[in-house]
Order: sequence, then structure tokens, then C-alpha cells
Amino acid sequence: MSEIVDEIDRGRREVGAREVEAGEAQGVMLRRAYDAGIAEVWDALTVPERIGAWFLPVTGEFRLGGRYRLEGHAGGEILECAAPQRLRVSWLYGPDPGFSEVEVRLTADGTERTVFELEHVAVVPEDFWKQFGPGAVGIGWDSIALGLGLHLAGRGMGREESEAWQRTDEAKEFFRRSGEAWGAAYAVSGADPETVAATTEATIAAYTA
Repeated sequence: MSEIVDEIDRGRREVGAREVEAGEAQGVMLRRAYDAGIAEVWDALTVPERIGAWFLPVTGEFRLGGRYRLEGHAGGEILECAAPQRLRVSWLYGPDPGFSEVEVRLTADGTERTVFELEHVAVVPEDFWKQFGPGAVGIGWDSIALGLGLHLAGRGMGREESEAWQRTDEAKEFFRRSGEAWGAAYAVSGADPETVAATTEATIAAYTA
């Protein structure tokens, strides 16, 4: 098993629902640690040039209340920023994105290790959640966390290399393992076994097609 695929085992995942002003929201939380100091991890998460190196090019007004846009991806507003521990943004797609927020929390674990927590809470269309469950967004966050980890370790992939990797057997195994891990977290949250099995299979198929 490759080192990249083994990155799945570094994460801990939780799934749950909560009430927000817009209605009932679904939440996923990914927790893992990086072998880097908290200032270094914060810098990689918030400096536009570095975000472009490990994720996607980003434009906008990088201040509290400012708006940002990831190229070809999500955009939104910077809602909270408490360096170097906490960042919360709206995370919106499409013409009618509804409620969707992402919060990142960092905790120093010594001088050269940082605990990273990412929580994504969104009001999800019921039919989409029933078909795919938490893995639809969870696999994406595992992939993003992988990119951040490789960047922090000095082994980051360029955009073309990353896109090519996503078509490899290694990537498909990564997506499969990630989907199964989110399925297990969904089961712990109380979802019935048939729903967990069906949504996990559908999500893995969508990512590995």
C-alpha cells in the first residue's frame, strides 16, 4: 500500500446534523495532524500564493468580511479569522448555493506538530444526501488535506501532476479508502446499514469512474 493511500489512516472523521437558520444542515468533520508548526500550517492555509501551490489559484479581498474565489471551485466570504488558530468562511457553489460554511481549527501539539480540524456544515438537497451521503464532500476534503500535507512536507504536486494523478490506480484506491472511512463515520452517526452501504458505493463509483 502506497504512502499516499496510507494518508487516509491519519484522519479521524465525524458526521452529524444540526439546525442552522436556513434549516437542518449536514456536517462533516475531518481531524488529522501535520508535522509542521502551527504558524507554518496557518501560512499555507491563508497566503494566496501558497494556496495556489497546493490547491487552486485564489483571488479576492483577503480580510475579515472580504470575498474570495477559488478558480473553478467554491467562493464566499471570510467570516472569522483568528490567526493562527481559526478560520471560518462561507463555501458556496452555483447560482443558488444556499447555506454552506467551512471552519478550520488549528492546535499546536509541541513546536513542530499541528492538529488540523476542518468542519463543513451545509444544507444539502435531500435527494443528493440520500444518494451520496457524507462521502460526496468528505472524499474531496480528504483529497485537499492530502494536498496540504504533501505541500507542507515539500513534496507537493503541480496542478497538471495532480490532475494526472487523479486518473491513476493509486488515486482510485485513495478515493475508495476515503469513501469507506466516511461510510464508517456515517454508520457511527446512526445511519442504517443499508443507507451507509448504498451511499458509500455510489460515492466511490462517482469518484473512480
